[in-house]
Amino acid sequence: MARVTYYVAIPFVSNEEGCLLPGEAKEFQSSESARRAAQRFASENGAGGVAFSRTDGPATGDLDEAVVIARYGSVLDESPSG
Repeated sequence: MARVTYYVAIPFVSNEEGCLLPGEAKEFQSSESARRAAQRFASENGAGGVAFSRTDGPATGDLDEAVVIARYGSVLDESPSG
């Protein structure tokens, strides 16, 4: 069975203490749609948005690690700096 890729965007909002909190994730048909949604989330809520993809093997249920497509706003890159 073919593997399926899911495209997702998540808005982030700031709480009273200034901490970023994730909102509700939304699925999209393409990476470009997810990227545009993440950018829109950042401009609408002022905090940020992240778009990513995940690939699934439906027969096995194995999900690959998320691949970040885009980050907007105050969402920091959590990759280790070397």
